[in-house]
Amino acid sequence: MFGARALQGVFGALLAPAALSLLAVMFTDAKERAKAFGIYGAIAGGGGAVGFILGGVLTEYMDWRWTFFVNIPFAIVAALGAYFVIREPEGGRNRNPLDIPGVLLSTLGLVALVYGFTRAESDGWGDSVTVGMFVASAVLLIAFVVTEAKVKAPLLPLRVVTDRNRGGIYLSLGIAIIAMFGTFLFLTYYLQVVKGFSPIKTGFAFMPMIVGMMVGSTQIGTRLMTRLPARLLMGPGFLVAAVGMLLMTQLEIGSSYASTILPAMLLLGLGMGTAFMPAMSLATLGVEPRDAGVASAMVNTSQQVGGAIGTALLNTIAASATTAYIKDHIGSATSKSQQQLVALEGQVHGYTNAIWFAVGMLVLAAVIVVTLVNAGRPDTGAVAASGEGAEDEVPVPVVAH
Repeated sequence: MFGARALQGVFGALLAPAALSLLAVMFTDAKERAKAFGIYGAIAGGGGAVGFILGGVLTEYMDWRWTFFVNIPFAIVAALGAYFVIREPEGGRNRNPLDIPGVLLSTLGLVALVYGFTRAESDGWGDSVTVGMFVASAVLLIAFVVTEAKVKAPLLPLRVVTDRNRGGIYLSLGIAIIAMFGTFLFLTYYLQVVKGFSPIKTGFAFMPMIVGMMVGSTQIGTRLMTRLPARLLMGPGFLVAAVGMLLMTQLEIGSSYASTILPAMLLLGLGMGTAFMPAMSLATLGVEPRDAGVASAMVNTSQQVGGAIGTALLNTIAASATTAYIKDHIGSATSKSQQQLVALEGQVHGYTNAIWFAVGMLVLAAVIVVTLVNAGRPDTGAVAASGEGAEDEVPVPVVAH
């Protein structure tokens, strides 16, 4: 299974950047671009809704293996559509040789970072292997940056990420995804383990968040992207999502889905949909054709790395809080039922502790956006120069993520 998932990741890494790159190539007019990215966000959100519900149906009524098998017909349809419909834009291919040292250093550095967070859950932050993983990650990633500054055809041209706007977008997206992925995990645990929801019922329980994402992307983001600077959509979007997370910190064993979880999910989806849509557009606006694929891939990379770190880090925080709670309260439990209740309360306590951390991550993402992202409205034909605060003409957007 690990090997198969690794292959999925490899080919997914080839697929995801190409999708957004094509959007930017095909839709260069500001209003058309806003509409295209809005539709893209809606389809992504709709796919998420289908995934939650279909996954629940397959798991509950068939077998968990079907959650993998069901992807095959979708993949066949998508592959046929790509072959017969999509045409590569002229001059858009990067023919440089692959930067092998960059690939190895970046991959090993990120793997060490994520494994360090995962290891901290079971062995603690002071464990020698945990500390060693973090040190190794820092060394490898620093070596990667040094390498990319020297090689002729770098895997990641530093000019892509040192641009003030793109750097702010990548960083804020990664941090926001840290908050989202961990919260999805805990909410699934809470609904199924604490509230006793079935897999299919859990899938439908996530629907308000998907609806919120679609509304935020297609209605708010699409309508306002050409009227407001990106930071005035992304910053408030992350803060609205943070308010949704804040509601989830109030979860208890007896919390009502309708009064607590439903409004929290709506706010979370609405905020994220509003923030992500302009972020994906701006992340690839004005890049050179040779850098288009890299700029697009960085959006996907920031999301994937943020998701991996979020799952590992927040799970570590939750597990530590749960262990501490049970240790402090188990002594007062005299019967088996009371011990089970303390264990359940400990789990919820762990979830809410981790969600508090997620709230902080979203607020930090909003601060980063407001501080670093200084691009003007896409329809003005200008964005602020990196690090300067002045506005310069930018070339027609060539490729998106």
